[in-house]
Amino acid sequence: MRLHRNLVFAVIDALNMIFNDGEYADKVIEKVLKFDKRWGARDRGFIAETTYEIVRYKRLYTQIAEVHEPYAREDLFRVFAVWAVLRGITLPDWKQIQNTPERRIKGKFDELSKIRKIRESYPDWIDSLGESALGKELWDKESKALNEQANVILRTNTLKITRADLQKQLAEEGIATKALKDYPFALELPERKNVFTTVAFKEGLFEVQDASSQLVAPFLEVSPGQKVVDACAGAGGKTLHLATLMENKGQLIAMDIYESKLKKLKVRTRRNGVHNVDTRVIENSKAIKKLHGKADRLLLDAPCSGLGVIKRNPDSKWKLEPEFLERIKGVQQDVLQRYSKMVKPGGKMVYATCSILPEENYDQVAEFLASEAGQEFELEKQKNVYASASGYDGFYMALMHKKG
Repeated sequence: MRLHRNLVFAVIDALNMIFNDGEYADKVIEKVLKFDKRWGARDRGFIAETTYEIVRYKRLYTQIAEVHEPYAREDLFRVFAVWAVLRGITLPDWKQIQNTPERRIKGKFDELSKIRKIRESYPDWIDSLGESALGKELWDKESKALNEQANVILRTNTLKITRADLQKQLAEEGIATKALKDYPFALELPERKNVFTTVAFKEGLFEVQDASSQLVAPFLEVSPGQKVVDACAGAGGKTLHLATLMENKGQLIAMDIYESKLKKLKVRTRRNGVHNVDTRVIENSKAIKKLHGKADRLLLDAPCSGLGVIKRNPDSKWKLEPEFLERIKGVQQDVLQRYSKMVKPGGKMVYATCSILPEENYDQVAEFLASEAGQEFELEKQKNVYASASGYDGFYMALMHKKG
C-alpha cells in the first residue's frame, strides 16, 4: 500500500479531534470526509478505517510510540507510524515520520502483546471489570471480539419487500449482500458500501441495524392489533422493526425523553411506510401514568454503558467512566420500576441493553422482580448475546410477563 500525504494528514486531523478535543469518532469522520470532494470511496475508506483502527488500539499504539496525552501533532504522527509498521506498510520519506525505529516498534509490540489490557487496549478498570464479571476465559474472547470492525447489516422492511427481493434489487444497484441464516430479516454486506445513496434506501426498503439488535423486537412477541409501547425509543430502529412485526396494525407508542430523537423517528416512519406509530415526549411522570395498565407489550431498551457495541463506537472505551456506570444502573432500575406499570395484566415486557455486564442485565431484572413493583411479574426467558460467539454486537434481553 502506498501512503498518500493528504489522506494521512486527514487521519492525523481526525485523531487530534478525537483524542485531544474529546469529539465523538463518528461525528469527526463525517466532518473530515467533507474536507476534499475529490476523494473517492477507497480514499474515504482509508481515512475512516485507519482512524477507527488507531482509536481501537489507542493504548497499545501510544505505549509503543511512547507518547502521552495531550498529544502534540508529532506524537500523532509517531502513533500513525506505529500503525503503519505493524501493518507492514512501507513508510515514505516524509519529515514527519523520518527515523521511525521499525525494529524497536516490532520488539515493543511483541513484549506488550503479552498483556491483555494493552494488547486489546482497554483502560485498567474496564479490563478488571470485564474479567471479574465474565470470567477470564470469556473476557479474553470478548475483549478481542469487540475490537473487530462491525460489519454493515441491513434489516429488510417487510412492509414493503421480501428479503429475497431486496437482495435482488440491491444487486442491481451494485451492492452484494448475503442472507444471514439465523436472522430472518438480515442482509450482510461482504464489502462496505454507502447504502444510503441507493434507491432501495430512499424507498424505505431497509434500515441499517446490527444483527443482534434485530433479535430484540421479535423477543417481545408482538401481534398485529396490539397496543405496544416502546418507552426508550430513541431514533426508533427497534420501533420500526416492531411496526413491521405488527404489520402496521394496532397502536405503537414510541416514547423518549429527547424530542429531537423522536423527530428523526418521524422522518424514518414516513420513509418506511409505517403509519401505526404515535410519538410522545416524556416530559414528566404524567406521560407514563396515562398509560398505566394499558399496554399489551412494553419494550424497555434501557440506557446503558454500551459495552456491547464497542465494535461500532470504539472511542467509548476511552470516554466511559466508572461513575457513569454506577449512575446508569440507578437509571435502569428506575426505568424498570416506573415504566413497568404501563403493562396490563396478562401483558409482557422486554428489558434490553447493549451491554454484556451482568450488573446491568440479569442483576437488574432480579432486583426488579424482588421489589414490590416486580412482584406481579415473572421472568419467562432471557438471552445473553456475546460478540465473541455471534460475531455481532453484545446484547441482553429478558422477557417478563405480568400475572393476570
